[in-house]
Parts: sequence; structure tokens; C-alpha cells
Amino acid sequence: MRWTPWPLAAALVALLVATPLLVVAASLLTPSLEVWRHLWQTQLPGLIAHTLALMAGVGLGAGGLGTGLAWLVATYRFPGHAWLEWLLVLPLAVPTYVMGFVFLGLFDYAGPVQRLWRGLFGAGAWFPEVASYGGVVGVMSLVLYPYVYVLARAAFLAQSATLLEAARALGARRAEVFWRVALPLARPAIAAGVALAVMEALADFGTVAIYNYPTFTVAIYRVWFGLFDRGAATELAALLLTFTLTLFFLERWLRGQARFAAGSSLRPRQPVRLRGWRAGLATAAATAVVAVAFGLPVGQLLGWTLASVGGSAYDAHYLQLVRNTVLLAALTAVVALVAAVVVAYGLRLSRSRFVAFCGRLATLGYALPGSVIAVGVLGPLSFLDRTLDGWLRATWGVSSGLLLTGSFAGLVFAYVVRFLAISCQAVEAGLAAITPSMDMAGRSLGATAGGVLWRLHLPLLRGGLCGAALLVFVDVMKEMPATLLLRPFGYNTLAVRIWELTSESLWEAAALPALTLVAAGLLPVAVLVRRSRRPGAAP
Repeated sequence: MRWTPWPLAAALVALLVATPLLVVAASLLTPSLEVWRHLWQTQLPGLIAHTLALMAGVGLGAGGLGTGLAWLVATYRFPGHAWLEWLLVLPLAVPTYVMGFVFLGLFDYAGPVQRLWRGLFGAGAWFPEVASYGGVVGVMSLVLYPYVYVLARAAFLAQSATLLEAARALGARRAEVFWRVALPLARPAIAAGVALAVMEALADFGTVAIYNYPTFTVAIYRVWFGLFDRGAATELAALLLTFTLTLFFLERWLRGQARFAAGSSLRPRQPVRLRGWRAGLATAAATAVVAVAFGLPVGQLLGWTLASVGGSAYDAHYLQLVRNTVLLAALTAVVALVAAVVVAYGLRLSRSRFVAFCGRLATLGYALPGSVIAVGVLGPLSFLDRTLDGWLRATWGVSSGLLLTGSFAGLVFAYVVRFLAISCQAVEAGLAAITPSMDMAGRSLGATAGGVLWRLHLPLLRGGLCGAALLVFVDVMKEMPATLLLRPFGYNTLAVRIWELTSESLWEAAALPALTLVAAGLLPVAVLVRRSRRPGAAP
């Protein structure tokens, strides 16, 4: 194939997107000893301990709950199974910070549950503390377990019945079959789901902030806005970057080390139909999870919304918040798709390892917290602003001020860095399904590489591009840390408004924007469920 500029364009776009990550990582090469000494003496040991504890708690909670539910629905049949199998995915639609403030409003000391408890058992009756380590882990596990559930369920369904029956024939009980055969076979999928859940927990800001649980995301925000120390914020972001990347590569390594196989002959398992009290217990357990993880928060948000709309707590700026959020999300989705097409198509046409490395580097942003990306974005934007301002002063005697720092464009750039991986994966998957012979046929008829992309590939990729745009759109709507740190002055979104209201314990006023985000989050969940129900499709 003749040389085309697409691989070069792909490398340039990928390096541009990866610049914030490289900026944060580079701070580790030139550490500020005074900053590190101050951090170590004040908060660093506690931040590391709390972050490790959060990772362990969410990993165990989401992993145990997701794996257990996946085994239940994949192996057994019980009343309501057909509905509950998909309803168990719904908590993915609820942002963790929304679940966090709903549970705090319900179960905190001044909430209705504790008031009822004290009325029944007396003013001194003990009640577990909600704003605690256990509360944070519990809330996050309820929201994030579907990452494990979806992947583990697919892995359990893909296992051959022959292996499980052989274990039973050798005298193993059902519990032993699960622990010694099914669970090891599903380990790579479970590890991937747990890694996703833990990385989401590391990226969270809203939940840990309102629960007053000190983690790196909270510390970065407070150092940035409380002490106005960008150097210390960058150092903290670099350390959080090492946590996240270590987890990311550890999960990849564990999956690469796995040597379990289901065999060449796959015979689908026959599910076991439960009867009597066992069937009732299975239905009750799955229903309880859906009720607590989705029904309770959505029901409470609806109640608070109705109360706020009818009273003075109703936010009159709600429609402006929706417009701001939708505009940001739609623009980012378009930019991310264009960047993804350039990167993915350049990778398709290139055999260069350097281009491939740049493409992989650019997609690491999705594994990183928004606060880390915000810190990394601020440095290059500030440098460009200073450079442009210096040139204008020297040449024309005028000042440009801050054109990029704290601007709409800077915020969109941060979102693209964060969510490019979503659109890239969709485009690469679609291009992989198109045989290279179609490219060769188009080029032999005189079409350029760009013509082949425009007239052949893009029409074939239309469905995948729409799905990727939807995922990016919803993720941008829910993103809080990057928005808080980089938004233009006075520019609010739904996520920012939720943070402002919940930080003042105004639960009812925060309900309407939160409910809007939940409704938006249901769209990709519906797409996931629809694709999973297709014959032979893997969730």
C-alpha cells in the first residue's frame, strides 16, 4: 500500500491527547523535595492508607457481589429470573456520587431512617455511622458491582457443561464445582471487572468528598482550590497516576498469565431449576440487590424532586444547567469520534511500532481519574497561554490574557483525553470486521485512503460510531472532578450543581439534576442489555 499521511496524523493526534498524561508522569522525574517533605509530614501517609483500604474494600465488595450474582443467574432458574438477569445491570446508570448523597440523606443522623429508629428504640439507640469507611465501600460496591457481574456472567455462560459435569461425576459437590472449576475458568473476566470497579473508585470525587473520606482525588481538589498550590497538586496527581497505572497493568498481566481453557468442544450448560424455599431465596436476594442499588435511590430522588418542584427549593436554573451539560457532552462526543477515527484508521494503515505505541498511550486516559487529567491539562494550556501572551506583548504590545486556561476548549480537551478510549475501541472493533481486501479494491479503483474511509468505512461503521458517541456523551455528563477543576468561571453543569448542593446538604434541591443524570445513564445500559440479548452476543 502506498504511503499516506494517515499514520502520521494518527501519531500526532495520539501524542496530543497523551500530552497531559506525560506532563503528570514527568513530574515524577523532577520531584520537588520540599513539596514531598511537606506532603509526607501532613497527609501523604494517611492518603496512601485510605486509598489502599478503599481499593481493597471496593474490590472485595464489588467482586464478591458481582461474582455471586453472576453465578446465580447463569447457573440457576428461579421465579423472575428473566427480568432480574437484566435488572441487575441497572445500578450502572447511577453515578457513585448520586448514590452517595442519597444514602447520606436517608441514613444520616438527621435522615428519616435514623429518626424512625430513634423513635422506636429510644434516643440513645445505636445505629451504624453512614459517613464512614464502611459507608463509602458499601455505596461504591452497590454501584460498581455490575462491572464484575456483566463480565463474570458472560464467562460463566461460556463455560462448557462437559467440564462441570465431569467434576460432578468425580464426586464434587456444587459448591466445590464453583470454587475449583467454574471460578478459576472465569478468573480473567472477574479480574477485569474488579479492576474496572477499583479504577472507578479511585477516580471518584463526589462520594468520598461528601463522606469526608480522605483520598487522593479529594486532596488534589483541596490543594488546588484551598492552597492554590499547583505544584503540590501535580505531585499528588502523579502519585495517584502510579496507583491507577499499576492496577491497570497488573490486571493486564494477570489476564495474560491465565492458562485456563474451556476446551475445544463447547456444550452449553443446562441451568438448574430451583424449587421451594431455595427458589424464593434466590428471587428475594436478587430483588433485594436491585431494590437497594437502583430502586431505593431512584425512588428517593423522585420523591425529593416532587417536593422541590412544588416548593422554594426548586432550582430555577435547571434548564440552563441541562443546556450547558448537553452542549459540552455533544461537542466532546463529536471531537472524540473524529479523533478516534483518525487514530484508528492510521493504526490500520500503519505497520510502525511507534504509531501503535502512540495509539495505545492515547487510550490510557480512560483508566485515569479526571482529577489527574485536569492537572495534566492545566500545565500545557498555561504554557500555551504564556507563550502566546509573551509573543503578542513583544510584537504588538497587547496582552491576550488567558485564552485556553479555564476555557470551554480546555475542558473539552480534558474530556477527550479522558474518554478517547471509548470511541477508539468502537472504531477499531468496526474496522477489524472490514476485510483488508475491501480497502485494496477501493484503492485499485483509484480512491485515495481518505476516499476509502469516507465512502466505504464510515457508512459501514455508522452503527458503532453512534453507540460510541452515546457512551462518550453520557460519561461526559456524569464527569465531576475534571469539570470542577477546569470549568470556565461561572459555567455550571448538572454534575457541578449536584456537588454544590450536596456539599451544603441540600438533598432535595440536588435531586432533579441527579435524576436527570440517572435517566441519561439508562441509555447506554439499555444498549448493553439489547446487545447482550442477541443470540451469541457476549455482554
